[in-house]
Amino acid sequence: MQEKDQTPPVSAAAPDGGPADDVPMFSRAAWARILPFLTYIGFILVVDLLGRFGWNAHDLRWVYAVKISAVMLMLFLFRRHYTELRHAKLGRGAAVAALITGVAVLVLWVSLNADWMLIGSPDGFNPTTDGRVDWMMVAVRVFGAALVVPVMEELFWRSFLMRWIDDADFEKVEPAAVSLKAFVVTTLLFGFEHNLWLAGIVAGVAFSALYIRHRTLWSPILAHALTNGLLGVWIVYTGNWTYW
Repeated sequence: MQEKDQTPPVSAAAPDGGPADDVPMFSRAAWARILPFLTYIGFILVVDLLGRFGWNAHDLRWVYAVKISAVMLMLFLFRRHYTELRHAKLGRGAAVAALITGVAVLVLWVSLNADWMLIGSPDGFNPTTDGRVDWMMVAVRVFGAALVVPVMEELFWRSFLMRWIDDADFEKVEPAAVSLKAFVVTTLLFGFEHNLWLAGIVAGVAFSALYIRHRTLWSPILAHALTNGLLGVWIVYTGNWTYW
């Protein structure tokens, strides 16, 4: 049976009928999904700040390993709150659909790259030194992108935010019952989290649709993981490091 957080929703009222000022905005289950994501974003901001102070992107590549390690630690510490990952199963048909979706998103991701579809000029992650590929850096990057980021992002965007928009007690919201408003808002925010904003929106639509259709977070996690993993292979093969 799924654990239920006993923290009352934001809209709860005090016994006298007035607003409950002591009601927290987010429940413990919500923070369990927010903090790993904030940890990831925090490292991105730190790297950007160091770059503004003159640090070279080449010298900051090691930060990625620290970032992924920190996110993994957060996911481990909050693991008991992710009951949906422990109890849900992904059927064969749903798994096939997720894999096909993951490949389709990859194809669109590397195709939707016109200048107007891009925010800023990302340095990317270049694992080469003096023209030679540092395969340890490649392995860490692919591991993080394919196995850690999908879990962290799907827990935040689909499991938490998309349902929380409909109800502060988001765990009681069935994926199939998510409103159009929540779907659109989450998809747009997910898209503009990425430099390739249009590709991000397309990916957001695909991953959200899988979650709603299959009613298990493992479906978008699988698709997301395949997209990121194959993208890593494509990047190394083509040398298009800015996609990282």
